[in-house]
Amino acid sequence: MEGITFPAWHGKHYVPLAELLVRLGSFGLDLTWRIEFDEVVDPRCAEMERLSADEGMDTLTLLSLTTPFLQLLDAEARGFAQDKPVVVLTEFDSSLWNVRAVDERVLSELRHHYPGAQDL
Repeated sequence: MEGITFPAWHGKHYVPLAELLVRLGSFGLDLTWRIEFDEVVDPRCAEMERLSADEGMDTLTLLSLTTPFLQLLDAEARGFAQDKPVVVLTEFDSSLWNVRAVDERVLSELRHHYPGAQDL
């Protein structure tokens, strides 16, 4: 899996998990997600962990819980296709996103939207 890293803040704009899920486009639509938090900052975080336990949750359910204003601290969302991880979104301290994906087109799309992204 290849990856990129970029700041979670672009000026005054925080890049939330919801935005990254939307940027995945059709690639992310049919994935099953498992998400873990080192620090639960909102009751929705606990709900996401609960729903993603065991078999995981679908993309639309995850997206419904990650409103554009939910800022995360130390979280990892893993997207699976047929029980194989195909994308991993890791947020560090509300300051940095690392994105790993099996499909280079996903990374190219994110590089386009987040100038300054660097390879991991």
